[in-house]
Amino acid sequence: MDAKLLLEQLFPAGQRVDFDGQYFSGTGQTADGEVAVIGTTDAAAIGVELAFRIAGQVLEIVRSHPRRPILLLVDTQGQRLSRRDELLGINGYMAHLAKCIEVARRAGHRVIGLVYSQAVSGGFLASSMLADTCYALPEAEVRVMNLPAMSRITKIPVERLQDLSQLSPVFAPGVENYLRMGAIAELWQGDLAACLEKALAAAVGHDARRDRGLARQGRLLAGPVAERVRHGGA
Repeated sequence: MDAKLLLEQLFPAGQRVDFDGQYFSGTGQTADGEVAVIGTTDAAAIGVELAFRIAGQVLEIVRSHPRRPILLLVDTQGQRLSRRDELLGINGYMAHLAKCIEVARRAGHRVIGLVYSQAVSGGFLASSMLADTCYALPEAEVRVMNLPAMSRITKIPVERLQDLSQLSPVFAPGVENYLRMGAIAELWQGDLAACLEKALAAAVGHDARRDRGLARQGRLLAGPVAERVRHGGA
């Protein structure tokens, strides 16, 4: 979905969002007040400049608008793959972004992620996966690592990974698989403004991704193993 059309559907009462290349930020009006909006568009590659800019905007919201909810709108092909970014320490910039989102959460800002197009690799992990809750549109594309890349890293033949992806969503890309694993809480359809207001009104509790993954039969061991570790089980 086009980012500008998405903003109109999320904020029918009005929004003031400025676009600068593949980055945008501003505010949207809901029944309960203003929501800060930060996002990327056109499958943006997250390089050091963009990661630093998003992080700076998060901190500016924390400084200037205490407890204002933050909506992260995700459309990214992942971190920018360039020698320059690696030499400048893209891993540190991505970690800085993740820490800034955590600072906002701890300062009382409700942080909601919405994948409306692509969400790939570190650009997704360091943004919406750090939100209190992450949602997606049904047509969104979500993946962290494709199977050929996973094969190179794990040394497991790609044919074996393809077989495993038919049995377990952990090995398979796609928004439905991330929904089953619990990383995506819900798919937003129909009245997107109502979906946003419902998400803003929902209570903030513990990280429920393990619980959702177990209940949806997509991530069967994370919850039980965490419980065993927590209670000192063998």
